Amino acid sequence: MTNKLNKKALYREILDYVMIAVGMFSYAIGWMIFLLPNHIGNGGVAGLASILKWGQNIPVSTTYFILNAILLAVALKVLGLKFCIRTIYGVVVLTVLTRILGSAFPHPMLLHGQPFMAAIIGASFCGVGLAFGLSYNGSSGGSDIVAAIVNKYRDISLGRVILLVDMTIVTGSYLVLHSWEQVIYGYVNLIITSFVLDQVINSSRRSVQFLIISERYREICDMISRDQPHRTSTIVDAKGYYTGHEIKLVIVVTRQREASYVYRMIDDIDPDAFVTQSQVMGVFGKGFDKFKVKKKSAHKSPQGEELPCDEHR
Repeated sequence: MTNKLNKKALYREILDYVMIAVGMFSYAIGWMIFLLPNHIGNGGVAGLASILKWGQNIPVSTTYFILNAILLAVALKVLGLKFCIRTIYGVVVLTVLTRILGSAFPHPMLLHGQPFMAAIIGASFCGVGLAFGLSYNGSSGGSDIVAAIVNKYRDISLGRVILLVDMTIVTGSYLVLHSWEQVIYGYVNLIITSFVLDQVINSSRRSVQFLIISERYREICDMISRDQPHRTSTIVDAKGYYTGHEIKLVIVVTRQREASYVYRMIDDIDPDAFVTQSQVMGVFGKGFDKFKVKKKSAHKSPQGEELPCDEHR
């Protein structure tokens, strides 16, 4: 069993790194092929790197890597080593990809003379790339790191945080582009990127609830605990109204992307099981999302003693 769990953990780790690389590739396509050659501002470190490229002709890969190294040094304590390792991996992959694509597409080749379409398509690629990175516990660095820090403590949309951080940077691109029209295209890029990011992130966080009735409920629960150690099940005593038989009702809550696995598992154990699936609006607790609420501080009496909030009048 231990070997099987180790193999599954290794598979998940490898999958995470592969998907982060896919996300960085998507982001690199949007940035280097559609946005940068068409002089459309971007947000975060990528936006700063673009401004320095247009103004001083400094390679974006150099600026991007140096600025992210500084941010990661600051974020290491807050976000933890695991997040930073994957973010470092994402930054390195994106740095290499920007160098390659920058050499392959130095001038506008796609949608040249159509900045609005370039902004929309480039933003879509960037939003998907950012979402893939964050969904698999990594990121492309830059404002993603700021958003991840804020999102860790407050229930604020990741896309909204990145949008607020990046607005100033896009506005600053006017200093080198001297065109408010290009700045507006940059705003369009930010809005679409944040929208696509939220859509992909929220779809990956959707959860479902299973109600399972089966005579082989123990085997089903054992299989869930063995193959998905981060998930568990609940058994409720129930009674069939028509038959009058005592039955066991198994309740399982899991991510939507794991639903197909649950169906296959049930079918392997008991093809005659009765199963219902329903969408749940939010799941909080171990293995799912964390509560992000502001803690109320205790009030103190004139004598300096702490009082519960409802006793403070």
